[in-house]
Amino acid sequence: MENIIENAKQRMNKTIEVFEKELSSVRTGRATSSMLDRVEVMYYGFKTPLNQVASISVQEPRLLLIKPYDKSTLKDIEKGIAEANLGFNPINDGEVIRISVPELTEDRRRDMVKIVRKINEENKVAIRNIRRDANDTIKKDKDTSEDMRRSLESEVQKLTDEFIKKIDTITSIKEKEIMTI
Repeated sequence: MENIIENAKQRMNKTIEVFEKELSSVRTGRATSSMLDRVEVMYYGFKTPLNQVASISVQEPRLLLIKPYDKSTLKDIEKGIAEANLGFNPINDGEVIRISVPELTEDRRRDMVKIVRKINEENKVAIRNIRRDANDTIKKDKDTSEDMRRSLESEVQKLTDEFIKKIDTITSIKEKEIMTI
């Protein structure tokens, strides 16, 4: 039965990792290479993540520099950035691509906070689904006494509450980061 708790804890930790990775791609006022994590480029006929065909660096707080490993992919990289619909205007100088990250307006910041809250809720649902799966497994085991079953369900609930609180904490930090000018 301890296996059930441990399995639920591992799955919840994985959910937190995924949540943090999703949040890293949400744009704040500063340039980060993770802003381009969702960009895919057609590379020899296959969709390939941008970070596998080029190096991405932050030159200044609002400037990203993309240096392709193969210069013939510059146009494909530009196209991939446009298709990702990130609101960036890439500048190709024949050697590298520069992206100036525009400052966020108040309305755009509020939209970003809404996106963060949506991601927050999706991940809370994932945590609750893990709780449900663990409780179903506990209920299916006929060898466990009623008291033991209640104790395990209580432990699963404590674990769920702990991870939902972690998600809320991470969300509030990200919201403050977005709203800071």
